[in-house]
Amino acid sequence: MGGSISWLITILLLLVTMLANLRARGEDFDNELSFSNGIQPLEGDEEDEQDEDIIESGFSSRFPVWRSQGAGRIPVNVDSFGAVGDGDTDDTKAFLSAWEKACSLDNAVFLVPEQRRYKVNATRFRGPCQKKLIIQISGTIVAPEEPKTWDPKNPRVWLVFSNLEGVKIQGGGVIDGSGSKWWAASCKINKTNPCRGAPTALTIDSSSNLRVKDLTIQSAQQIHFTISKSEAARISGIRVKSPRDSPNTDGIHISESTDISIQNCRIGTGDDCISIVNGSFNIKMKRIECGPGHGISIGSLGKDNSMGVVTGVVLDMATLTGTTNGLRIKTWQGGSGYVRSVRFENVIMNDVENPIIIDQFYCDSQTTCKNQVPFVIMQTSAVKISQVMYRNIQGTSKTPKAMNFACSDTVPCSNIVLNNINLERENGTTETFCNCAMGFDYGFVRPAADCLRIDESSGCSSGSLNAQNDSRLQCTEL
Repeated sequence: MGGSISWLITILLLLVTMLANLRARGEDFDNELSFSNGIQPLEGDEEDEQDEDIIESGFSSRFPVWRSQGAGRIPVNVDSFGAVGDGDTDDTKAFLSAWEKACSLDNAVFLVPEQRRYKVNATRFRGPCQKKLIIQISGTIVAPEEPKTWDPKNPRVWLVFSNLEGVKIQGGGVIDGSGSKWWAASCKINKTNPCRGAPTALTIDSSSNLRVKDLTIQSAQQIHFTISKSEAARISGIRVKSPRDSPNTDGIHISESTDISIQNCRIGTGDDCISIVNGSFNIKMKRIECGPGHGISIGSLGKDNSMGVVTGVVLDMATLTGTTNGLRIKTWQGGSGYVRSVRFENVIMNDVENPIIIDQFYCDSQTTCKNQVPFVIMQTSAVKISQVMYRNIQGTSKTPKAMNFACSDTVPCSNIVLNNINLERENGTTETFCNCAMGFDYGFVRPAADCLRIDESSGCSSGSLNAQNDSRLQCTEL
């Protein structure tokens, strides 16, 4: 009997030891996948929430049936607060009344039913709200078409969600900015018009621990989707749709935010597919389809001699098709700050202009910028760009200049690294252009990047330069 007990104790101790080892290994693996404080890994998290509530249409979207594997949900349907959903009636008040109710309840679902079009004016949905709020947009929310009647108190925003924590925004619905008249009034379309800002379609502001997924945002008045002053947000399954000639219609715009992941998104628009600007840290993008558009950009930064700081940006697995830029970092002359710790990898270019570009002489202005040409040095400061890696980038360039590193003469780029680059043209050769770009390449790199300098001691001192005679401005041709 004593021998049997000893044997059982030994087996139990072995099982406990094995379980502890497995748990430790699992924690180590999770730690390797995690890329920042609190934000979840990119891999495999699209459908990882087994207790997530699901809406079923039933006989009518006006009377949804809720099925939940977790705690019971309380649906707050905008129709119950007087929303009509015919696309013409102003449903703004009904949306605000439904929001006030949903925000005050635990486990609430702010529900915009499918198969309806709700016309909503500029509206701010403010938190904080009670726990576990879900914003379920299954129908279409449409903006008023006429810029002349837009709410003057909210000239730059349409739908704003602010001061929220732990909220999910989902539903497979559509946010339609009705932007065509706004585009027609833009100074970029009609040069005789003054340059004025226009509303951003969807804004997430001053919020944390958010999940936004499975929405279509289209025809925005200007920017489609902005994440501002927020942290730990996971964005997935977003579809952005606007014509290639729609001005200033960035797809996803990130500003002053930390720990943001964007994955499985398809973006076609008239400006940057994704733009990352000042005060943004630890931004991860994966499986992105971009085109039409202006590419995936860090910046612009440093306008009007301002400071710009962006660090910790990763793009992994992207396809860019027919865009006017590919992977771009853009800064204005005279700014300050830095861009560093950036990695672009596993990217396919299909007939892209400027597939790889650093432009420190960016000028998006109706008037000519001072010292716009990079060869006459007048500005004494610039945003410092360093520690930028391009790895496994391949495809076709529409222009001869496949790689363009136009860096500041006074604050050169440093630690630019190229590995496994293959950019060709269907008809013709490609080349690499460098101005004050320090770095190196290894592995297969086409076009060759011999113009990259090893260190700053090799030149780029202050002084007036001539484009034709300056030996530091080099092109390397394939």
